[in-house]
Amino acid sequence: MNILMLEDEPLILMDLEFAAEDAGARALCASSVVEALSILQAEPVDSAILDVTLKDGETCVPVARALDERGIPYLLHSGDLDRHDETVRALGAELVAKPASAAGVIARALSYAERLNPEPVEE
Repeated sequence: MNILMLEDEPLILMDLEFAAEDAGARALCASSVVEALSILQAEPVDSAILDVTLKDGETCVPVARALDERGIPYLLHSGDLDRHDETVRALGAELVAKPASAAGVIARALSYAERLNPEPVEE
C-alpha cells in the first residue's frame, strides 16, 4: 500500500513515515502542494494523510480535490482547527486532530485503502 503524506513539519512527517514502514506500507512524502501533486501524477496512491495548514499560507485543498477526482480516500491531520474549520468541513474528510499517535493515523489511512482495495480471498 502506498500512502501519500502531505506534512510541512519534518519531525511529524518522519514519525508518520516510520510508522507507515513499520505497518508494511510505502510512504510517499511531500511537504508542499506542488510536491504532493507531483507524487500523485507519478505514483500509485492508495490513501493519503493531509495536513490542512502548510507553510507560506498554503492549504491542502488542491491536493484534496485531486484525490477526490481520483477516488482516493484521505484523512486530514491538523492541529490548526480554529483558523481552518470551514475548510475542513467543506472537504468532508475525517479529521484526526494533532497531536495523535503516528501509528494510529497510519492504521486509519490503511483501513481506508483496504476498504477501497480489499485483498482477494484465496480458496
